[in-house]
Amino acid sequence: MAKWRCGNCGYELDADSPPDKCPACGQNCDFLDSTCYTPDCAGQGGDPRIGTKRD
Repeated sequence: MAKWRCGNCGYELDADSPPDKCPACGQNCDFLDSTCYTPDCAGQGGDPRIGTKRD
């Protein structure tokens, strides 16, 4: 299961595929794959439009 983030409002959900409309803002948004943005899996998968969380 992947983690998806709404490109409009930032809402995140876990699902196999992103929905057509965001459950939070109700818009037809681009959902960004934010599955692997943790230090333990840096560099694997995820959407390049989201910055990594490497602090």
